[in-house]
Amino acid sequence: MRILVVGAGAIGGYFGGRMLQAGGDVTFLVRPRRAAELAEAGLVIKSPNGDVTLKNPPALQADQLDEKFDVILLSCKAFDLDDAIKSFAPAVGPQTAIVPLLNGMLHMDVLDGKFGRERVLGGLCAIAATLNDKREVVQLNPLQSLNFGEREGQLSDRVRAIAEAMAGGNFGSVASENIVQEMWEKWVFLATLAACTCLMRSSVGNILAAPGGKDFILGMLDESSAVATAEGHDPRGPFFERARGMLTTDGSQLTASMFRDIKAGAAVEADHVIGDLIARGDAAKVPVPKLRIAYTHLKAYENQRG
Repeated sequence: MRILVVGAGAIGGYFGGRMLQAGGDVTFLVRPRRAAELAEAGLVIKSPNGDVTLKNPPALQADQLDEKFDVILLSCKAFDLDDAIKSFAPAVGPQTAIVPLLNGMLHMDVLDGKFGRERVLGGLCAIAATLNDKREVVQLNPLQSLNFGEREGQLSDRVRAIAEAMAGGNFGSVASENIVQEMWEKWVFLATLAACTCLMRSSVGNILAAPGGKDFILGMLDESSAVATAEGHDPRGPFFERARGMLTTDGSQLTASMFRDIKAGAAVEADHVIGDLIARGDAAKVPVPKLRIAYTHLKAYENQRG
């Protein structure tokens, strides 16, 4: 199975790298700067699950892409989606399956509109990873998983084949029969974590230690969950208890990657993670006052960046 990983940053570099390490037929679609880095230093992964350096990983730039792939693993940020679509579109054939790992749900409509719903699977990943100053992929803790599946829920032949291709990567790949629900649950948790840690400019533990901190975090979780429920994806008990536990652990250093992006002065997915949730809440007449404040804060940050 031929897999094209769009991007070789923290997410694409990690999951694509692990599949390549296991002998998978993986090619990275990258921009010129990243292509030069990979050619010079290789794809370097620093991880609690084992370090690896992959010399000269197969990499193409958009103008070199002239063949079809079985799977497109889409690991870009939401604000790069349009450019990413233009770059990988020539690789999409009649049987190609696109597995997006973006946050939220807004990208699904965009991909459906461009390539047809039948080509777009649901997907999500859970990993804390970043690129360091040396442009190495650094996994920040051992947690790693990648879920994908048909949005209607069946375990299709193509999903089984993708599962087999990913199994060698040993990163907890899961062929899911409930992927849309899982995507919504991740969105609820991520929106809560991002809204809280970005707005308060601190970790979960520091927010909890502040007056009213716990009520603030749980209020944000309630708002996000209410929107999901209104959309027909009521967060399930086990998920909600796990999320609540992670968000109320005293002393936790947990922050959202969006907060780390703000500290680095980088672009953020304000519209995709928070704005779209608010829009869906408005459509369903679900009040989301805390999310609105967080969104205004993020948009002010974007205006400051220029």
